[in-house]
Amino acid sequence: MITLHALQYSRATRVLWLLADLGQPCNRIDYDRTDAFRAPEALAKVHPLGKSPVIDDDGETIAESATILRYLAAKFGDDTHTPPRGTAEYWRHEALFDYVEASFAEVALRAIMPAFRGKPVPDDAKAALDTHLAYIAQAIGDGPLLFGATAMLADIQISYIIALLARLGLLTDHPKVAAYWDALQDQPGYIVATRSAGPMAPPA
Repeated sequence: MITLHALQYSRATRVLWLLADLGQPCNRIDYDRTDAFRAPEALAKVHPLGKSPVIDDDGETIAESATILRYLAAKFGDDTHTPPRGTAEYWRHEALFDYVEASFAEVALRAIMPAFRGKPVPDDAKAALDTHLAYIAQAIGDGPLLFGATAMLADIQISYIIALLARLGLLTDHPKVAAYWDALQDQPGYIVATRSAGPMAPPA
């Protein structure tokens, strides 16, 4: 059985969501955040960077949530979380999937971190975030999710950052993305994962 090292209020919920969709159990080891909202030292014994999520599968340790999601889809022969291979939609999906951490996360965090501390978001950070949220709104198209009514790996991957933005009131000017967040929370895998491990974003 897969062991998942899951930090509270973290990207680990992405992994639980996919496992729930696939009907696969895991041995979950939970880690509470410190008073400074950091990962505890215990995670450094699992991964040199103290990262979460990390999975262990028969002695194989795998980090990075994007890699873990792809690994699980391949391991369990899942083809329901990506468009058909070889299609234009498949490659659009792959671009959006990698976009989340390669481009969007850094921009989002420039707004999330000051908002989380109760400080105003700098104008340049807000402008950059608005540009990316407009891009995501365009990607949603007719919705409700990125590729229609079925959650894909890209939806699962982007959910964590969208959850933080929603929690901090940073989706107010982007109703289409806010509606997307509502649709994500209605997904069965999301519901199972958050009922089991708690919300993606910390409570107010």
